[in-house]
Amino acid sequence: MKKIIPTLTAFILLSCLAAKAQTELCRGAYFTEEEGRLFLEKNTPSTLTQWAARSEAVRKQLREGMELQLEKLPAGLLSSPVIHSKKVMDGYTVENVFFESLPGFYVTGNLYKPLKKRKSYAGILCPHGHGNNPEGRFREQTQKRCAMLARMGAVVFVWDMIGQGDSKQCDHNLAKGLKLQTINSVKALEFLLSIPGVDARRIGMTGESGGGTQTFMLTALDNRFKVAVPCVMVSAHFFGGCSCESGMPVHKKGDYQTTNAEIAALTAPRPMLLISDGNDWTKNNPVAEYPYMQKIYALYGKQNGVELVHLADEKHDYGPSKRKAMYFFMAKHLKLNILKAKNKKGEVDETPATVLEQSELEVFNTAHPRPANAVTGDEAVTSLLNRIL
Repeated sequence: MKKIIPTLTAFILLSCLAAKAQTELCRGAYFTEEEGRLFLEKNTPSTLTQWAARSEAVRKQLREGMELQLEKLPAGLLSSPVIHSKKVMDGYTVENVFFESLPGFYVTGNLYKPLKKRKSYAGILCPHGHGNNPEGRFREQTQKRCAMLARMGAVVFVWDMIGQGDSKQCDHNLAKGLKLQTINSVKALEFLLSIPGVDARRIGMTGESGGGTQTFMLTALDNRFKVAVPCVMVSAHFFGGCSCESGMPVHKKGDYQTTNAEIAALTAPRPMLLISDGNDWTKNNPVAEYPYMQKIYALYGKQNGVELVHLADEKHDYGPSKRKAMYFFMAKHLKLNILKAKNKKGEVDETPATVLEQSELEVFNTAHPRPANAVTGDEAVTSLLNRIL
């Protein structure tokens, strides 16, 4: 009996800790719209000193909540990326890529580059959102924005969310998916910076929905990003409905609480464009999140550093009008050639962007099989995460 009691006590303690962790998860519409607005109103700092202290607390909980110790990540890429199947398109090229973010876990995606050689290139990460038929990076809206940004002079990388596309080493709903996707994003940036000619002073990131979450969270954590365009995601009351966004306690711990709008504000004073619509959780951007963001930017004397494009009659996507707004913003701040996105009439025209078949963009095939050391299964991947970080 003496041996059983300590074991039982330990079990109860672990159960209590697990239950506590669950209560600190802020999933989906965690606040009402009014609660979200009031939170921003109550937590708007009046001085830059106040904001500096608050922003450090928010970043700290982001790292701790994700169990993320970036300083322990091996610097650079673990091995040479495999880049294959180059396709020459109208003003740009597309290649298929895979590389290790952790020993035995592979990031899979596509690299878009300008066809015309330049002395230097802007670099843009394009994480995709949730969506099927087809999945993620194979969707028309994803391919088109990557292609057009490459035509404009940027080297662009889009990669799979875990459990989607070629990234089938674990399920998308992995309990620590937020941690793994953030690590993959960091390594995606390092891959982008390793490409000859990419200018580290001109790095941007843009994604929609879950890709918007990746955009503002990674920009908050990494100052190497100079420009951010989170599309249809920044909200004061909605915290992300997927485990890859809110499945770890990054928003709440004890008495501490934050929202995605406050996390997005950590981009300040770097340029940020919010893109919102009238049919999802970003519908209040003009009256809640955007005015709050302007106040944060004003503390740096850069109120105009944050902009909003609100499309009240549109829905949750990265459609043509949203992409158009992003092209102009990226061109302005990353010194891209906006003329490469226009036709002879001076209108934005995406006709040169070819939507390829999924089979043409897939990374793993007979000639390039998944590496033999690939870790597979949720349990094995989680064990890898816990062992490395």
